[in-house]
Amino acid sequence: MTDAALSQDSVAKKAVFPRMVEVHKPLMAAYQAAPERAWVTDHAQTIGVVDPRDPLRGRVALGPGREAQLDIALHTAVGGDSALPVPGDLLAAALATCLDSTVRVVANRFQIELTELRVAVDAEVDVRGTLMVDPKVPVGFQRMQVRLHLRAAPGTNARKLELLPQVAEHCCVVLQTLRAAVDISVHVDVGEAPAS
Repeated sequence: MTDAALSQDSVAKKAVFPRMVEVHKPLMAAYQAAPERAWVTDHAQTIGVVDPRDPLRGRVALGPGREAQLDIALHTAVGGDSALPVPGDLLAAALATCLDSTVRVVANRFQIELTELRVAVDAEVDVRGTLMVDPKVPVGFQRMQVRLHLRAAPGTNARKLELLPQVAEHCCVVLQTLRAAVDISVHVDVGEAPAS
């Protein structure tokens, strides 16, 4: 990526939506000067529902203020009804949305005008592991498949178009997290509810 056409300054002058470059430039400078400022924390938390004893339904609140709420269900493969999004759908959605937004940002920086963009994610799991049917089957998704469909405006620089998915894949936080397997700590607070 040493091509002069891909340099930050040339992108800043010609970006389809200059706002992204305007936003990124001071952020990049700030993070270079104070790396600790580059750390962010995303949030999700399950919240109470009508009947907390119902194992088939739940609700998750997303975002720093937990203002976005989504009802969730248990997958039919483990005894639920899959009537609502299941946790695996949320995992696939996290990857699809992260790659989608990363492609858009990188396309903007490369001065590529996208005319179509779709990211589809399939996550495959053998549920014998989670149901403890076979101890040899690992608990977790065994395969994930991403299909990236994008089209650019006629006359787009072929080299930039070739680099776009590669750079987006490299910069996609969720994709790289899933590939590298992040360290996860679980803190447990267990107790009995007060007698009524």
